[in-house]
Amino acid sequence: MLDAAAFTATATTDGRPRAERRRRLSPAALAVADQKVGRAYSPIVIAGVVRLADFLLLSAVGLAIYFGYVVPLDGFRWEYVAAIFAMTIATVICFQAADIYQVQVFRGQLRQMTRMISSWAFVFLLFMGVSFLAKMGGAVSRLWLSAFFSLGLAALVAERLIMRALVRRWARQGRLDRRTVIIGADQSGEQLIQALKAQQDSDICVLGVFDDRNDDRARETCAGVPKLGKVDDIVEFARRTRVDLVLFALPISAETRILEMLKKLWVLPVDIRLSAHTNKLRFRPRSYSYLGKVPTLDVFEAPITDWDLVMKWLFDRIVGGTILLAALPVMALVALAIKLDSPGPVLFRQKRFGFNNERIDVFKFRSLYHHQADPTASKVVTKDDPRVTRVGRFIRKTSLDELPQLFNVVFKGNLSLIGPRPHAVQGKLQSRLFDEAVDGYFARHRVKPGITGWAQINGWRGEIDNEEKIQKRVEFDLYYIENWSVLFDACILLKTPIALMTKSENAY
Repeated sequence: MLDAAAFTATATTDGRPRAERRRRLSPAALAVADQKVGRAYSPIVIAGVVRLADFLLLSAVGLAIYFGYVVPLDGFRWEYVAAIFAMTIATVICFQAADIYQVQVFRGQLRQMTRMISSWAFVFLLFMGVSFLAKMGGAVSRLWLSAFFSLGLAALVAERLIMRALVRRWARQGRLDRRTVIIGADQSGEQLIQALKAQQDSDICVLGVFDDRNDDRARETCAGVPKLGKVDDIVEFARRTRVDLVLFALPISAETRILEMLKKLWVLPVDIRLSAHTNKLRFRPRSYSYLGKVPTLDVFEAPITDWDLVMKWLFDRIVGGTILLAALPVMALVALAIKLDSPGPVLFRQKRFGFNNERIDVFKFRSLYHHQADPTASKVVTKDDPRVTRVGRFIRKTSLDELPQLFNVVFKGNLSLIGPRPHAVQGKLQSRLFDEAVDGYFARHRVKPGITGWAQINGWRGEIDNEEKIQKRVEFDLYYIENWSVLFDACILLKTPIALMTKSENAY
């Protein structure tokens, strides 16, 4: 629709097509989207890192005192080492039981300090009780025990003060907020926003409300929060700024409307929930997830988050870096062959779709003649394409032209080793862009794209000249996203060389 979409790039004087289509947003939505926002930090990962830091810090303090004071006098004994590790593990467990491994607690001071000191003292009282019952009290150095308690407590207090400063700085930067949009600019939406704002230490940051209705039921502001546009605008809005949660303020009885909206929104890499704060129908308590005290029903969850995201990041950096080092001699030979075969640069950059439809520059070895380069991939490479060089034909068939994308993985971080293949922004099936040819196409971009993927090792790679090929790619990519694991990534990586040798009939 001409009144709903706009092109971000104007047509060039030689008649080339515009690079991409972008939906127009309201001035209010643009004002929010233009605000500078950093990447979110996961509270689950932060809490896990603090647990590990507590264990390592207390173990280091206990061992340092032991090796510095007890060992020179009495010699080395394994019982002390075992006691140190047992006490540190018990401390972490007690801290967990005292509920101080929460980002909200890290922000405070008195609350976490009192719980931490009491838990640390309880561990030492427990240790002394066990030593007494085991008749080992006389064998334990009282000076070591006193020093471990005092210095360990001092180290914990210093660590928590540093953590408090970091958490407060991250909070000011918005890295701990769950940036939320509300669907429903009516009385239910206003009640929901008021309930969210009334909670103390809430990490919910309501950016605005969206509503399709143009009658009196749709307000311009809800509880002081502006209406930013229609539901169709949320997809474009979430691609311009960070959105972590989409929250429906509509009643469950509006099932038809909700389903229609979900068909548009499920392609986004965000959590989608249905608020249950005004619904009279009640489910079992386990059916709900809570935003503070506000009950919600989970509809869609963002894929690969928290520790899964950390594991995938480590897999990309460690395994990708190892493969890059091993591939450097081959890459040097390919670069030399390209240089000798035809004039022009060895590498070229191409705009492709990245995570959440971001536009990224992907590196590849040049396989076309330089004067016939096609940076937007507006024309698909076909069998016996005259634009492809002699060396280009070989490296495309063997996928050696993809090796420079390891630089994207290891250094730029905008590609993953394994994931849906990033398509060019002008990729077309006949005269239609891919997202026009396949429903849910952009759901492939809910995770970071990869050099190889589940679709590629199953034979869906190379030229896309019919609807089945792009549909199968999307089908396999969505299966990968829903079933991701580190072992799945490792399996795909190990199968990729075999697939390159046995399933390359569509690669030209």
